[in-house]
Amino acid sequence: MVLNQTQTLPNGVAIPKLALGTWMIEDDVAADAVRKAIEIGYRHIDTAQAYGNERGVGEGVRTSGVPRDEIFVQSKLAAEIKDYEGAKAAIDASLEAMGLDYIDLFIIHSPKPWQDWEGEDRFFEGNLAAWKAMEEALEAGKLRAIGVSNFQKPDLDNLFENAAVKPMILQLLAHVGNTPFDLIDYAKSNGMLVEAYSPIGHGAILDNAEIKEIAAKYDASVPQLCIRYLLQQDILALPKTGNPAHMSSNAEVDFEISAEDMETLKGITAKDYGEASMFPVFSGK
Repeated sequence: MVLNQTQTLPNGVAIPKLALGTWMIEDDVAADAVRKAIEIGYRHIDTAQAYGNERGVGEGVRTSGVPRDEIFVQSKLAAEIKDYEGAKAAIDASLEAMGLDYIDLFIIHSPKPWQDWEGEDRFFEGNLAAWKAMEEALEAGKLRAIGVSNFQKPDLDNLFENAAVKPMILQLLAHVGNTPFDLIDYAKSNGMLVEAYSPIGHGAILDNAEIKEIAAKYDASVPQLCIRYLLQQDILALPKTGNPAHMSSNAEVDFEISAEDMETLKGITAKDYGEASMFPVFSGK
């Protein structure tokens, strides 16, 4: 069963292949959503400082009835923090908000502050400064692993060439219809794992006739096919939902997509993000 399967980060830490994403789940209901996911069998929970729900996610983990060391918790440094002292304080703030002694994986949410998403500045120095704080927190045992999100090749190279500890994971937007194969291959070739947020895309992908037709061949829903598509490429998947029925369904992906169908899925273009298009990572700019 996929909920029991893990991959191994470069430093030997095991990370479950399927996570519960909590973006846009309000803090006051996050604890209940996390508890339900853990009850279903999820052992990997994703949150971020920017989501404003770390407190609720931490409460859900702490009150789940499952030992802390059996749950993999990851959070993200706010995209606006591009300095050493700010990052150091933010790591401690996340730990305090969640009520946890350590975070299993902590990642820089974006190479650029969201308001500067379209700007020329790649904030190389700021990312190195924030990364140094994360390296120290890793050494101190506050974090078990560190990585990045939404980084492109130049942003990764900045860390590969200048950091003491190489980034262990790249979290990015990837799904049927929009899979950045070159970037994924580059990260993997440098020893990183890759995990995909928004694995089911947004909006029109659920009604894509070609994807629906392939899903039907496997007696699967479109979300199930989309999650399986990533797992078969050794990409971790973070489907976001607060709905227990969807949590269960998203984990029922123990089928195999044929090589032929995988090639068809890889060739599809589907980039309609509906209401999410207002967010930088979905804007296409």
